Amino acid sequence: MKQIVLFEKEMDSTPIEALSGNYGPNRYFMKRDDMLPFSFGGNKVRKAAEFYKDIKKQDADVVMTYGSNSSNHCRVIANMAAAMGLFCHIISPEENREILFNTGMVEQFGARVETCPVTEVAETIERRKAAYQADGKKVYFIAGGGHGNLGTEGYVKAYQEISDYERENQIRFDYIFHASGTGTTQAGLVCGRLLAGDGDTKIVGISIAREKERGRQVVKDSIAEYLGGDFEKLYREEDLIFTDAYRLGGYGRFHDGVTETIKAVMHREGIPMDTTYVGKAFWGMCRYMEEQNITDKNILFIHTGGTPLFFDFLKAE
Repeated sequence: MKQIVLFEKEMDSTPIEALSGNYGPNRYFMKRDDMLPFSFGGNKVRKAAEFYKDIKKQDADVVMTYGSNSSNHCRVIANMAAAMGLFCHIISPEENREILFNTGMVEQFGARVETCPVTEVAETIERRKAAYQADGKKVYFIAGGGHGNLGTEGYVKAYQEISDYERENQIRFDYIFHASGTGTTQAGLVCGRLLAGDGDTKIVGISIAREKERGRQVVKDSIAEYLGGDFEKLYREEDLIFTDAYRLGGYGRFHDGVTETIKAVMHREGIPMDTTYVGKAFWGMCRYMEEQNITDKNILFIHTGGTPLFFDFLKAE
C-alpha cells in the first residue's frame, strides 16, 4: 500500500482571508479549505486524511463509497485510493447522470462507478461488499460525504485552527457559516466549539439539500456520536443552527441569485465557487444576515471546496 506524504502528518492550517467586497454591514472573512493541497482541496480532503490513516491500519484491498455524479467526496476518495494503489468502487444513483468534471476525474482515477436507482442504494452497497468479501477482498467502506466520527474529527481540528487564528490575530468571530450537506462538517465545528468551551460563536449550517427536521437530526446524531458520554453535559439545542430556508428545492437546485453571487465573489476576490455547495451557501449566508438584521459582526465563511464544479458552471453559462 503506497503512502500519501501529505496525509502522513497533520496538515498545515488553511488561510483565513478578509474579503474586500461589500456583502452587507458586517466584516467578512473566508477560511480557504479549497486550498488544501490534494485533489483540488475542500472539506472532503480533511475527512479523507482521517480515513487514510484508518485504511492503513485495516490493511484494506478495496475502498468503497457512495455519491452522486457531482460529488466532491467521490472525486477525493477515488484520487486517494488511486494514490494508495487501492481499487475504488463507487455506488452512485442512476438519476441525473450528466457528465461533470468531477465525474470525469473519478473515471480517470480508475474507480469503478456502479449505478442503481436511488431507492436501491443500500441494498446494492451490501450486495457488492459481500461479493468482494466472498472473493477474499478486505473492503473499507466510507459512508457518503465522509459521514461518521472520522469525518467529524476533521472539522474538530478545523475549529482548532480557527481558534488559533482568533488568538493570534486578536479577533473573535461572531458567526461561522458553511454549506451543510451530510452533516459531519457542521458536527465537527460544533464539537470543536463545545470542547473548547467557546460559548458565544454561532455556527450556522446552510442546508444545500436536506429539509430542516431531517438535516438537523443527522447533525445532532453525529455530534452525540462524537462526544459520547460528554454529549449530555456539553450540548444544548441552541448550539445547533441549521437552516433549510435557502435550499431552493433541494440538492443541485439554484437560481439567478446564486449565479450572480458566484460571479460577484469571483470578480471581487478572485475566489471560485460552485452552484451546488459553496456558492449556494454563500448566497444563503448573505440572505440570512439581511433577514436577521445582523450588523457590525465578524463573520467567517468556510469555503469547503468544489473548484471543478466551478468550471461546470462556466460551461453552462
